[in-house]
Amino acid sequence: MRIDTKVRSNPLRRRLRRLGTWERREEAVAFVDQFHRELELGDAARRARLREVKRALARDGHYDHTPDELAYGARVAWRNHARCIGRLFWKSLEVFDCRSIVEPEEMAGRVVDHMVFARGGGSIRSAISIFAPVRGAGLPAYIESRQIAQYAGYQEENGRILGDPITAESTRIAIAMGWSPPAARTRFDLLPFAIRDARDRRMIFELPEHAVQQVGIVHPTLDGLGSLGLRWYTVPCVSSMILTIGGIDYPCAPFNGFYMGTEIASRNFCDERRYDLLVPAAEALGIERTGPVWRDRVLTELNLAVLHSFQQAGATIIDHHEASAQYMDFIQREAAAGRAPSGKWSWIVPPQAGSACPVFHLAMRDRKMVPNFYDSRATDGDELAPRYDDRRRNRWIARWERLRRRFQSWRRRRD
Repeated sequence: MRIDTKVRSNPLRRRLRRLGTWERREEAVAFVDQFHRELELGDAARRARLREVKRALARDGHYDHTPDELAYGARVAWRNHARCIGRLFWKSLEVFDCRSIVEPEEMAGRVVDHMVFARGGGSIRSAISIFAPVRGAGLPAYIESRQIAQYAGYQEENGRILGDPITAESTRIAIAMGWSPPAARTRFDLLPFAIRDARDRRMIFELPEHAVQQVGIVHPTLDGLGSLGLRWYTVPCVSSMILTIGGIDYPCAPFNGFYMGTEIASRNFCDERRYDLLVPAAEALGIERTGPVWRDRVLTELNLAVLHSFQQAGATIIDHHEASAQYMDFIQREAAAGRAPSGKWSWIVPPQAGSACPVFHLAMRDRKMVPNFYDSRATDGDELAPRYDDRRRNRWIARWERLRRRFQSWRRRRD
């Protein structure tokens, strides 16, 4: 663990939603109602809990979720998140209540435990670890890294990046703080993850070897791909998004599912802003770069190689056709439950063979419901709000609440 004491500003404050008193109260009431309605806990229990929550908000501007509310809220946040194709299994999300863990060293230890749990014996388990919420003007410690496991991106003298360009700045910071990369640097060196504590000091922590399973990528029939030395980690644990439940924000809530093959093969390996391996992969695979569809052939073979390699290692992965079928199943189940799910077309449709997947032809709308995850109030957080169009409500109350939300949004933009 290394500490950077020169940090002077906290970007988290600029990312957090700025809820007014009535907005926070509305979200809390909507969440408590939903919690008791969907879990069929009874009207008497709902009214009693609403009285507790309203008193706490009036007194402190904050209330604490019960463990059951926290677990339910995290699962519904996954169910509501429009950018995830893998929501069919939202009910099985394992929720770890870590709100009492506030010191960075203990948080880092919990993160390691999370990664070990998630990887299991290769069968990846979806999980989330939820740390302390924002309470009043103070900010809790939170994870600054985009993901827990990431590969370093080293800036070379010729201006090129060795490794993953998306982590170039994080790599520079880690080295400046004293992290020592391997003597022989490669394109796939695991980067430490960063935590900012409550005093706004940045600390970095390295992942122990047993916490991360990495898979070497080889093709089942074309041996040349092995010459590139490709590999990838099995657990994608997103750690920079903010979880919001019932008007309460949790800025440190690392969560993981498992990979869809195209995320690694088509995006991480082949995007120009990432590893940009289309040409090297074509040469290694013996694919001539002539004609209009050579790129498609390379992407197909890379996807086959990633799926084959993960399966050989016993690590959970899914192909984009099966993921699309599961998403259609999720849509049908939500409709049967009387809910209209959110979806963002550009995120749901796979980057490979998109029109051959049923989701390509599906009309989608991001309903921006809460509970949910968001990156920043400037991008997706400010538009999140309770949605009541799947319930019967008094139309005049609904209109009044819409007008009030619009006024609050307008006032925030003026500020």
